[in-house]
Amino acid sequence: MSAAVHGSSVDIPTLDGTADAYLAHPDDNAPHPAVLLYMDAFGLRPHLKKMADRLASAGYTVLVPNVFYRHGRAPLVELPEFINPAERPEIIQALRPAAQTLTPEAAMRDAGVYLDWLAASPLTRFEGPVGVTGYCMGAGLALRTAGTYPDRVAAAAGFHGAYLATDAPDSPHLLADRITAELYFGHADQDATLPPEQIDRLDKALTAAGVRHRTEVYTGAHHGFTQADTAMYSAEATKRHWTALLDLFGRAL
Repeated sequence: MSAAVHGSSVDIPTLDGTADAYLAHPDDNAPHPAVLLYMDAFGLRPHLKKMADRLASAGYTVLVPNVFYRHGRAPLVELPEFINPAERPEIIQALRPAAQTLTPEAAMRDAGVYLDWLAASPLTRFEGPVGVTGYCMGAGLALRTAGTYPDRVAAAAGFHGAYLATDAPDSPHLLADRITAELYFGHADQDATLPPEQIDRLDKALTAAGVRHRTEVYTGAHHGFTQADTAMYSAEATKRHWTALLDLFGRAL
């Protein structure tokens, strides 16, 4: 069953400025389980709003913050309606300063603000646990949020996640032993940002920490497979992602 959805732009005060965000929820003004949706590098744009609407239609109140707000309101750079491979490197290059200056510390300070904002909203179940999902760089933010706020996150998912288990001393997978949420990851097998050795390292860390998790590698899928406004999109892999995500949230939230 899908509900009619209301979407609106909201501003969230943080310690470092104002984060612009998109809020989607069932059009009944009743409280629903909260979901924090983390953007990919291309940021808050019509396609991500459609994804939030789709999730909201399943009965959730969904917040999509512009995590690059310190560099300006979304979109930070002008984006074409469809991002093709020829334009992609130039867009990524333009967004790189914003991505590189979003430290794990700053991102998790923001995460606490987003979680507080959701908890205070009359559109969410205040006592209820929160779900988190993220795409591309957002998958790492989802994993970090689950490890930084274990008492507040009941379920977290990541799709075509980038650099989730590197050799860096602050790699997201090193938070595994703090996580109490149930996790799901949908990896792309054609993804240079998450090679097989990182997938294996992430799995081993989660298993060693006793984290309830499921990892699936989507054969033939590319990095960015859920993003319908890019050439990386796969309708088949995206459909699989929705099934897995709604199954996880339905169970945990």
